[in-house]
Amino acid sequence: MIARVLTTLTTAIALSSAAFAQQPAPPRETVGTTGTAPAAGATPTPAASVPATTPAATAKPPLVTATPAPQPLAASAPARVVEPVRVDPKDYKIGPEDVLAINVWKNAELSRDRVPVRPDGKISLALVNDIEVAGKTANQVKAELTERLIASNYIENPEVSVVVLEIHSPKVSVGGNVRMPGLFELKDPNVTVLDMINRAQGLNEFADKGSIKVIRRGQNGAIDFKYNDAINGKNNANFIVQPGDVIIVQ
Repeated sequence: MIARVLTTLTTAIALSSAAFAQQPAPPRETVGTTGTAPAAGATPTPAASVPATTPAATAKPPLVTATPAPQPLAASAPARVVEPVRVDPKDYKIGPEDVLAINVWKNAELSRDRVPVRPDGKISLALVNDIEVAGKTANQVKAELTERLIASNYIENPEVSVVVLEIHSPKVSVGGNVRMPGLFELKDPNVTVLDMINRAQGLNEFADKGSIKVIRRGQNGAIDFKYNDAINGKNNANFIVQPGDVIIVQ
């Protein structure tokens, strides 16, 4: 009986030892520089999702954009200077009631086909406002308009032209004993006193040929006009009139 029990116990112990020997050995972990890793041959165990951390040693510095140093501005072109205009005494002087044509090249807004000169001797244009033109030549007005347009900084290099379309300002008054007294336009610079009397239809029956005078601006006293010497062609008797002259026939 005892021998049977011992035999059974021995057999049970042997079977247990064999079963334990057949179980796989647990995986061994190896220690590395960045953590643990399963031993060779072991089935890797999926790890929990953990945000990767970049070591400080391998972190890239932030990108910095270098700002270029400010460059000196290019020297600006020298301001255009309008040269003074040389005036010929024979050049026509603009006056009230004259009509001008003003053209600014490639700028229709500033160009005007007809610009009447006001009774005060001024004209009005965009950007330059009122400008005095009476007593000036077309070239003088052109130079002043150019200078004002440059100062306005609206046009860098304006090209301006000024043309006198109609002449109405020079006038001579003829009064007294003539057939048609009045104020006559002086469009020709070579008109004489006799020419103006003829425009007034000549002397009437009450005229005194020996008492004709010319009153001229800026001159003290009247100028005696010798009618008979003029019609006879004596030198300098029939002199040229000037704008603003007043011829009086007694």
